Amino acid sequence: MPRAFSSNKNQPFSYGHFYRPLKRIISNAPPLTSRGNKPLELSFEQQLNALILFHLEEHSSAQELLQFLDEDDVARLIVGAPGGIKKSTFYEAINTRGLEQMIYVFTELYHVASKTLPVEHGELGNLVAIDGSMIEATLTMTWADYRDGSKKAKAHVGFDLNRSIPSKIYLADGNSDERPYVSVILKPGQTGVIDRYYQCYHDFDAWQAQGKHFVCRIKANSHKTCIRKNDILPDGPVCYDAVVMLGFPRINQTESEVRVIGYRVGSKQFWLATDRFDLTAEEIMNIYKLRWNIETFFGWWKQHLTVYHRIARSSYGMMVQLLAGLITYLLLAIYCRDTFKEPVSMKRVRHLRNAFRIESRHPDFNPSLLGSGGSSIEKQYQYAKT
Repeated sequence: MPRAFSSNKNQPFSYGHFYRPLKRIISNAPPLTSRGNKPLELSFEQQLNALILFHLEEHSSAQELLQFLDEDDVARLIVGAPGGIKKSTFYEAINTRGLEQMIYVFTELYHVASKTLPVEHGELGNLVAIDGSMIEATLTMTWADYRDGSKKAKAHVGFDLNRSIPSKIYLADGNSDERPYVSVILKPGQTGVIDRYYQCYHDFDAWQAQGKHFVCRIKANSHKTCIRKNDILPDGPVCYDAVVMLGFPRINQTESEVRVIGYRVGSKQFWLATDRFDLTAEEIMNIYKLRWNIETFFGWWKQHLTVYHRIARSSYGMMVQLLAGLITYLLLAIYCRDTFKEPVSMKRVRHLRNAFRIESRHPDFNPSLLGSGGSSIEKQYQYAKT
């Protein structure tokens, strides 16, 4: 049920509360620079607001979003485009400008979210799950190389497991190798939690030299040269705990010692390689179990925020769309925590949608409370890349 109104006329409306973390960030974002004298019909802020609305309302196409803006007064107020947005203007903006600003906003908003959300599993360290997610592409998207007759892109994502929010993203073609992105995403002191595709003994050595930790699932038949074994609990799930050199000598063996842990879940056995010598085997096992949270995020993000419904075919435009989707998720995470002390859920997304529509019909409704975009009742022209 939507929130009842308070008698306080200065109370922020739901969308204003949702949007509030962006206000200062957008005002400090790098300005768009002009390549000519043509005035910009869609500012960066209006572009971002439109994409946030695209994800919140679960639109399946840009055409559906633009029709929604044409027919819905509240939506136009939210975006800050009283006259709606022309199709050509929207596509030109998505595919040619705003990426630098999107990256800045996402990075700064992540810092805000990391200070707002509670830290879980802090005793296990700074944990970052890293994984790739495939995005279906059209044959005309020639940059998204995958295989003959099929085009796909791949998003390489870092996911903060302590706060359950995305922290970094990179976009490449579907054939791109995922392993190099670990070094790019991880910072010294962080622990990357990764699946067995990332198993590479050279990388294990390189990460340790860089001060970056890892918990990586490895193949069961990985060759191990045992240096010393650690004690294990007789009735526990862990069946193996030893410090080893992985790989074959003079072929592919690690140069640095690695800890390998084996454990069972039902009839299935898992093997993990790590450089976290400071934790118990059970704690290492629990760290890897947390990796499932990034899979849950991918599923929720795709299903409920329609992130992979393409509204751009260029790599530039797709990255803009993906970043807007991540920004929307971070805003939801902050909003749900501040308002309900809960994690993101579809129930709260529906609450937000319903609330700002009901609130917009209230006599005390003030468009300026919707956010920075809502205060732009008259079209404002700015000079920028076109």
